[in-house]
Amino acid sequence: MAASLLVAWTPGVAMPLAAAEVLDIHLESLRLPISLEQLETWSLSKGRRGELPQGEANSDLAVWFSLLDGESQEDLRQLLRATLVRDQGFSRQLLDSWAGSQMLAEVGRVLTTPTGQSTTPLLRVTLSRLLEERREVSVLALLRALPEQRLQLQLDGLLELAQQWRLELNRQVKALRQLEALGQLQARPVGADGQAPRGPEAGRGDQPLRMTVAVPGRPEPLPLEIWKPPPTATPPTATVGLGRRPWLLIMPGLGGTAEQMGWLAAALAEQGWPTVVLQHPGSDAVAMRATLEGLRPPPGAETLPQRLADLQAVLSAQKQGLLPLGPKPDGVVLIGHSLGGVAALLGAGLPPEVGLERRCKKFVDRLPLTNPSLLLQCQLPRTALPVVFRPTDEIRGVVVYNSFGSLLWPQRGLGTLPIPVLMVGGSLDLVTPPIAEQLSLFLPVGHDRSRLVLVDGASHFSPVRVSAREQALLQLGTDLVGASPEAVQTLLLHLTGAFLKSVEPPPAQGLPPQRLQVGGVKAYVMDGPSAAAWRHRLRP
Repeated sequence: MAASLLVAWTPGVAMPLAAAEVLDIHLESLRLPISLEQLETWSLSKGRRGELPQGEANSDLAVWFSLLDGESQEDLRQLLRATLVRDQGFSRQLLDSWAGSQMLAEVGRVLTTPTGQSTTPLLRVTLSRLLEERREVSVLALLRALPEQRLQLQLDGLLELAQQWRLELNRQVKALRQLEALGQLQARPVGADGQAPRGPEAGRGDQPLRMTVAVPGRPEPLPLEIWKPPPTATPPTATVGLGRRPWLLIMPGLGGTAEQMGWLAAALAEQGWPTVVLQHPGSDAVAMRATLEGLRPPPGAETLPQRLADLQAVLSAQKQGLLPLGPKPDGVVLIGHSLGGVAALLGAGLPPEVGLERRCKKFVDRLPLTNPSLLLQCQLPRTALPVVFRPTDEIRGVVVYNSFGSLLWPQRGLGTLPIPVLMVGGSLDLVTPPIAEQLSLFLPVGHDRSRLVLVDGASHFSPVRVSAREQALLQLGTDLVGASPEAVQTLLLHLTGAFLKSVEPPPAQGLPPQRLQVGGVKAYVMDGPSAAAWRHRLRP
């Protein structure tokens, strides 16, 4: 006997239906038995208004699915046909991780037994069995393989998950339009300051100095790459009344490497800033490769305390004169991508606000398909994250690309940080969406030289230079690397250099609010007032 799917609508729950009033019935619930075979046929059809292929147009499935609006029908079709998991080794490790358990718990909330019990235990066992037999598992294949003959699917919850991605994309498109219309941001040609932008190929032929430093708790020394300014670079100024340039410390994101950020380090060193790039064993590309091969669970937020220990060890090594950076620099600027950006903010003296675990219970009640950073943030209460941060007084500023922290700093944001911050996001970033994870954190801003930048066409991985071999391994498409990555990187380099100059002594004016364009890629640079104006325009 074929398994059947019991679709249940519960009155009183907000439903994304165009004709929702039709279901405003005076019954405890409305239940419709549907065979999975019929559901699969419907998912493969291209019918309009929920119609099935000829011969099945009068079925109950067609009648009830015709109540869904066209976009909801297409969302549901795509979700049912989608590959749920791919690659046996990686998927098995993901299922055993904390983030994987949260995803399974969410699916178990939407898909239950007829008595309303979660199917999470069944899902885990069934997925593990299917992954022994095949490389890919679709949603429908999983439903067919579950040992229950009858299942109950909360259709409103399923549609909510299916629509998250499209709604977030629409939200970001709307936000970009509002930003383009913001009167405070005047178009400014790149190079208007008399300096043409340098491309990310700067310094490509150079090789960094490689060394290690000891870190308490690490069995092996921490590897570093040091990029020193060449003799032809503009030397640190010796003019009376002017200070020396700071050195830069770059931290990759989760699964990142020093090599991936080498383009940025080389180019900034060529412009005169001594630069050090960390690589964090345990949460770098080697760890991710072990995950892809099924050898270990994927690294997550549990690696953040070790990253902070790495940061502190490198700062201490420089303070002791152990890093060969040349003439003594004037302080340090921390630069981080994604989770590296979170480490930079924490290391600069921005401790998490109290109540993180309570906020997680409130906000992560639905699987965050369009903001996976929420899963990482809510993993932090389970780690040994230091409570007290003692940053060095030599930190002059922070640069973060595609960072996050909406649950870590929901009220004060950057407001208590007494140093300038350059916070950069991308319009195509659905890993750390800029409205939720950068704009909300930037306001209230704590320093008049802090700037928020949105790059149109940039994704979460635009700051990362991935080799052809890595791109093939990770199967990264344009939805992950974004549009025109080299043009985006040229823009990021130009903005980062301009920001670094603004934090050097004597105190200088910050970057002016503006619109910049390089190679068809636009960047919107905002100070506190213009970012607040953008937020105001986004409110309904």
